[in-house]
Amino acid sequence: MQNYFALFSLEIDFSINLNALESSYQTQISLFHPDNFVTKSDKEKFIALQNTSLINTAYDTLKYPLLRATYLLELQGINAFDEKDTQMDIDFLMNQIALREQLESIELSKNELDLDDFTDNIKQKIKQNIEQISHFFKAEEFNKIKNLVRELKFYTQLNTQANQLMDEWL
Repeated sequence: MQNYFALFSLEIDFSINLNALESSYQTQISLFHPDNFVTKSDKEKFIALQNTSLINTAYDTLKYPLLRATYLLELQGINAFDEKDTQMDIDFLMNQIALREQLESIELSKNELDLDDFTDNIKQKIKQNIEQISHFFKAEEFNKIKNLVRELKFYTQLNTQANQLMDEWL
């Protein structure tokens, strides 16, 4: 398996320089631009297309904290979303239910101010979660990271739902 960090000449770490990632991505992707392969064989065009796909996947994975954390855990042999592992913090599960109910209530009331407050709250939870993940990666406490990654996925999905709701109301 190609190491995405090596592909972009980045240190393997949760905290990355997004500008360096972007710059390296632009350099890599330009090497396989279709214009460079107009006169090449079908095999060379196919390989260039495969490389472009790999570069785009690697870029997206490293760009977004949830995907980056999940990938870093995979490099440690840990599947954050193993269906057989259902252990989660009970307080988080109760909070998850409350947040879903709150969003449903906001949707029924169509209260834009409440939705703005809700979205701000979720964004704050995402920020705090990412900070915790970063801290635990530095401490190499991977089992704690696994649960935080699951929580981050929930908050990210909830944020997406809230934003979609706002878009529907506009």
